[in-house]
Amino acid sequence: MKNLDSIIRNNRKLFDTADPDEGHFNRFAAKLKQQKRKNQSLTSYTFLLKAASIAILVTLSFLWTYDNLIKPSSENSGITLSEVSDEYREVEVYYKQQVNLRYGQIRDLDVFSDTIQKTILLEELSDMDSIYTNLQDELEVNPKDKRIINAMIEHYQLKVDVMNQILHQLEQIKNENLIKKQNHESNQI
Repeated sequence: MKNLDSIIRNNRKLFDTADPDEGHFNRFAAKLKQQKRKNQSLTSYTFLLKAASIAILVTLSFLWTYDNLIKPSSENSGITLSEVSDEYREVEVYYKQQVNLRYGQIRDLDVFSDTIQKTILLEELSDMDSIYTNLQDELEVNPKDKRIINAMIEHYQLKVDVMNQILHQLEQIKNENLIKKQNHESNQI
């Protein structure tokens, strides 16, 4: 390599005799611009990848923190069906959605003569979860016991059935009150 450098330096005048072809500098400038655009697009692509990676890491760390540190203690007792298998996770998610939906429907119904009745009913529904908590504790001791798993699923089914019956009765009361109100208003006219 040193020999090549010395040959070029010693014979510089021989290399400088020919001028570049016409348009050489324009082609060279165009290639530089194209290379600059590629570098800019790679830079923005790299930036987006880094930003997405950071967003994913922040989300995962938040979820881990929530699951391990923030989650209410009532959910931390025992293990849940979702920790047994993916199949049971789907079952548990479904029933939790159904329970939450019906709980919201009961809470939103305006049938109760006073708020004490409504509060008592909602507390009774929440008390049903103490049975489930006991089942979670048992499942933690015996995670492969199908009887406990089935009991947990049956608990969800029973809770949804009870809530459906409550909703049905509350809807009947609401309809009866509406009919009484309409009859009363028609008698007033």
